[in-house]
Amino acid sequence: MLIAFLYYSTSGIFALVAAAFSLVGLLEFNRMALQAERVTEQYLSSIAGSLLIIPLYLHRFDLLLLFLVSSLLLLTLLYLFNLGPLDQLIFRLGWQILGLVYLPLLLGHLVLLRQLPDGRGWVFLVLFAVMACDSAAYFVGVSFGKHKLYPSVSPKKSVEGALGGLVGSCLGVGLAAKLFLPAFGFGHIVLVGTLIGVVGQVGDLFESLLKRACGVKDSGGIFPGHGGILDRLDSLLFAFPLAYYLAQVIS
Repeated sequence: MLIAFLYYSTSGIFALVAAAFSLVGLLEFNRMALQAERVTEQYLSSIAGSLLIIPLYLHRFDLLLLFLVSSLLLLTLLYLFNLGPLDQLIFRLGWQILGLVYLPLLLGHLVLLRQLPDGRGWVFLVLFAVMACDSAAYFVGVSFGKHKLYPSVSPKKSVEGALGGLVGSCLGVGLAAKLFLPAFGFGHIVLVGTLIGVVGQVGDLFESLLKRACGVKDSGGIFPGHGGILDRLDSLLFAFPLAYYLAQVIS
């Protein structure tokens, strides 16, 4: 079902799905740090952030700047007329501004990627690479992990697991290339697989850093036992922009 959707859905449907994911992800992101505080601002900034997908889909970067500036102005006015504790103002406002950049602008590259001539193939390539990277990193880390990668942020991750993830990412890219991008050579597979493997793991670590800073285990509970939307997207958020720019260089 998911494969059929990814292959046959139009770029417009992709944009709608990306906007929906962005909305839910931003709500999770804001609740991680703000919890039950500034609820009005949380919802309004989440809705505003999801709307940033529209100008990306239309390739109207002038509108993107207009939407972004308008969102920042809206947040500024809300905080200006509803101050709350002044010692928390910079953190709360800064957190929500970070959310506007972190989720919709990064995830919006999925929409841009899908619109490229080989966009379907590249979307599958990213998904295959990230899933293979995550799986390989887990199994290699469990079996051979001895050296901690970044214990202060993610104590269970190991250097061995990270290296195994890069190999898995290359294998995932190789499979996707064989199925969807036959013009890919071996050099392309290694280059793209390694780069996506690196940024995917960076994205995972960055979200772990945010959760640790907020003192939460998962970003949300929309997937019982597996966390929230943001937990599912963490490795993809940096991978989609990289893939979009690589696709324009390689194609």
